[in-house]
Amino acid sequence: MSFADMISATNGVIWSIPLVALCLLAGLYFSIRTGFVQVRALPEMIKQLIGGEKSADGTSSFQSLTMSLANRVGMGNIGGVATAIAFGGPGAVFWMWTVAFLGAATSFIESTLGQIYKEKDPDTGEYRGGPAYYFEKAYQHKAPGLSLAFGVLFAFVTILAMSFFLPGVQANGVSSAMSSAWGIPTWVTALAMVILLAFIVIGGVKRIAMFAAYVVPPMAILYILAALLVFFVNFDQIPHVFGEIFSGAFGMHAVYGAIIGLAIKWGVQRGIYSNEAGQGTGPHHAAAAEVSHPAKQGFVQAFSVYIDTLFVCTATAFIIISTDMYAVFQDETFPAEGDPLYVGEGFTADVEPGPGYVQAGFDTFVPGFGASFVAIALTFFAFTTIVAYYYMAEVNTVYLARRLKNPLLRRALIRFLQGLVLISVAYGAVTTAGSAWGLGDIGVGSMAWLNIVGILVVQGPALKALKDYYQQKKQGIDPQFDPRTLGIRNAEFWELRADGRTLQGRTGEEVAGTDARPGGPVDGPGTGTPRV
Repeated sequence: MSFADMISATNGVIWSIPLVALCLLAGLYFSIRTGFVQVRALPEMIKQLIGGEKSADGTSSFQSLTMSLANRVGMGNIGGVATAIAFGGPGAVFWMWTVAFLGAATSFIESTLGQIYKEKDPDTGEYRGGPAYYFEKAYQHKAPGLSLAFGVLFAFVTILAMSFFLPGVQANGVSSAMSSAWGIPTWVTALAMVILLAFIVIGGVKRIAMFAAYVVPPMAILYILAALLVFFVNFDQIPHVFGEIFSGAFGMHAVYGAIIGLAIKWGVQRGIYSNEAGQGTGPHHAAAAEVSHPAKQGFVQAFSVYIDTLFVCTATAFIIISTDMYAVFQDETFPAEGDPLYVGEGFTADVEPGPGYVQAGFDTFVPGFGASFVAIALTFFAFTTIVAYYYMAEVNTVYLARRLKNPLLRRALIRFLQGLVLISVAYGAVTTAGSAWGLGDIGVGSMAWLNIVGILVVQGPALKALKDYYQQKKQGIDPQFDPRTLGIRNAEFWELRADGRTLQGRTGEEVAGTDARPGGPVDGPGTGTPRV
């Protein structure tokens, strides 16, 4: 069996029906448990983006959002949507929307947990957190050995995925688009990406956050504006686009009716790859933010799922379907093989599913425009995603190394990781697309299995935090968090923070008999956030 066959076989096992069902059912379950927080908390989501806190040690809510979007908005928003349509038909887009809507609730749960159990890095002073941290801590007082083992397992899988499996997809997309648009050799693109990436990642999380804040919003807005131009030019195609999507999603389409199962599979698979709800990536960025209550970052990260899928991915789907620049294949092998079920008028079926579909769509609007524009957009999308991948690999490396006594050894491990990611990017830029996508799907699927199963077990603290947030809002105060009042254990950072707010500048007699919860009458709103 060849290496490519091994990748395909492994991918088939991981992304089987059970994982697809798990993603959808877990999202539905969390939606019900949170009272459909992805809908009722929309005002809070917007509020946190506009007026989030920041400090010298953490990132602001907006920076955390842009870091998260840097990770979510990438090759999946262009090439991922195209491959979903190529192998699942236009109906796959509906299932991408579905997994985004339900996944927003999943994202709230995982991101709130990431905030609750975050830690402060002793070397850098930055906040660290993510699934490995909350898996270890949530039930540390009940099953310390099992909790630690599961946390270590997730950290190891995440490091492998973020430093080896996933960067290759992004790097390959950039080098391929550059080569297609301007004939730039892949090795030149690889070298340029490695140099720029090294400068950013060595600067630490603050430089990553600053880079993401400056780059992500403009690139996403520009891409959506370009899609809107296509939208207005092809305005008469709107009924056709939605007709293709909904009829294909439920097996009612004359051509795609027989592949409804593939529509669901590819829609969920590429939806998770793009918005990453439930994969366990969002909690890393959520934990880096400075907020007064964990639920605030849960709201922010839930909203990022909407931006990624309902805006950016939908823009890509409209470009492809409205211009009829796509083909749909019966065989889900990547690259596409076999006779296609459908080939768009004027489209060449031998175009490899991926960015080429979007390039062809833009070319119908302005001939020759598509290749260059997609190359530029994909370069920004994919590069910021690689930066975010490195950040998550670093967080999990720090998690595994944080018990080491020697700080020099911890720093050496980080430098080793930085070198490994740079090598992976260089290799991914010059390798073939098929193997890169296969490895990427293995990485995404492995993390999703572990994280979704895990948060189904440790969901309790996040649900308590959500209830606590709204109870404090009803009292007319800016919600502050003390885990001990909710029976949440092992959240040491928040315990220290709560003690600092409650006792700072007050005597025991002054506190006694009052609402000692941070943010209550003792502190009052607007007292600031002391550094721990």
